[in-house]
Amino acid sequence: MRLLLLGCTGLVGRELVPMLQAAGHSLTVVSRRQRSIPGVDLVVADPALAASWGEGSSLRRALEQAEGVVNLAGEPIAEQRWTPAHLKTLFSSRIDTTTHLVEAIKASPAPPQVLVNASAVGFYGTSTTASFTEESPAGADVLADLCSQWEAAAAQVPQSTRLVITRIGIVLAADGGALGKMLPIFRIGFGGPIGSGQQWMSWIARTDLCRLISQALSDSSLKGTYNATAPEPVSMREFCAQLGQALNRPSLLPVPGPVLKLLLGDGASVVLEGQQVLPRRLQEQGFAHTAPSLDAAFALVLKPAVAAATSQGPR
Repeated sequence: MRLLLLGCTGLVGRELVPMLQAAGHSLTVVSRRQRSIPGVDLVVADPALAASWGEGSSLRRALEQAEGVVNLAGEPIAEQRWTPAHLKTLFSSRIDTTTHLVEAIKASPAPPQVLVNASAVGFYGTSTTASFTEESPAGADVLADLCSQWEAAAAQVPQSTRLVITRIGIVLAADGGALGKMLPIFRIGFGGPIGSGQQWMSWIARTDLCRLISQALSDSSLKGTYNATAPEPVSMREFCAQLGQALNRPSLLPVPGPVLKLLLGDGASVVLEGQQVLPRRLQEQGFAHTAPSLDAAFALVLKPAVAAATSQGPR
């Protein structure tokens, strides 16, 4: 297939792009800045701006040639304080991008066959006691509102384009994301739970997320909303204990919640609160996770780190 990829130059894209290339797809990647990505066509544009989608634009032409679209575009959620300006960026980078994309699909003389659009498990709000499946209602906090609007924008795609929405959990990879930030601290023996440690972490190995996206593009039986998480969510305390064990390092020093709140403000809620999300529809679909459990995920994504830590021995 000829595919148009938005939001695929970061953590997920680093594995997704080679995976889709290996599957024989022809790729056009959208980036807000010039970069070199071997074997792909590059469109330099900001997809959150309506002007980028003007008739005759390179982005519009790429869409009209695409048989499938992957839209993962969105500014990182927990990188900085949620000032009014940053909140506006969090919303616009997702909702405006998706809205302009869908409007362009509607206007296209040859709409793509499939749109795989991101959302997040923040859709459900937070809870230490409840569990959530795809049929659970939306929560009532800022991230739930963001995800609801994001999904509503994607849902306006014409019926001729099959829509798959992935509510993505914490993506585990050694080279970035939450795990990438935790690894340097754990490697020197200073890692530990963040906040109370009781909050849920609904996670997915990056390889499995990329496999899901790849399957959603080609498998017409996948349609609607799916929780893109592993079947075994864990508490923050258990996550840190298993990470320390995988690295042969202690996991004893908790990071106090007030410290994160001081640094990130409302953005700290992403890591201080959580939700237990189960991938029921994926399991019913027969999707087989490469890493269904956390120990399998760490074995998959931490091979170089584990080897280095083991060779040095405990300190």
